[in-house]
Amino acid sequence: MTDEDFMRLALDAAAQAKAAGEVPVGAVIVKDGEVIATGFNQPIGSHDPTHHAEIAALRAAADALGNYRLPGCTLYVTLEPCAMCAGAMMHARLARVVYGAADPKTGACGSVVNLFAEERLNHHAALAGGVLADECGTMLSSFFAERRRLARTDKT
Repeated sequence: MTDEDFMRLALDAAAQAKAAGEVPVGAVIVKDGEVIATGFNQPIGSHDPTHHAEIAALRAAADALGNYRLPGCTLYVTLEPCAMCAGAMMHARLARVVYGAADPKTGACGSVVNLFAEERLNHHAALAGGVLADECGTMLSSFFAERRRLARTDKT
């Protein structure tokens, strides 16, 4: 499978978040060409500010492998990771991080900061951005456009 194929699986996970009323971000973790974990945003429903798609996927992958370290794994996520998620990815020792849409407000892979390029940190995963960026960005922008539309409707 290609990066695009795995990103489509992350988009499927993002659709689960959207169906639950959460911001539609999905993540997939792959090892040796096989999906070992998925996750999607659930901070609202779980009342947990750390329940981002990436964190959910990292937890599931660590459980599946029986190890908090995930060497040789690639994480695919539909939105550029924030600083919290990037930090967790570094601690997990991921080999690679692939994201879809850039996040100009909180992106920690180059949009605002690039934690993966910080030489003083002890782990550096390979980074690839922009995979299916249009599809990933459209899912997010349509979600927020619908929220704004509903908010206007509620005011009338």
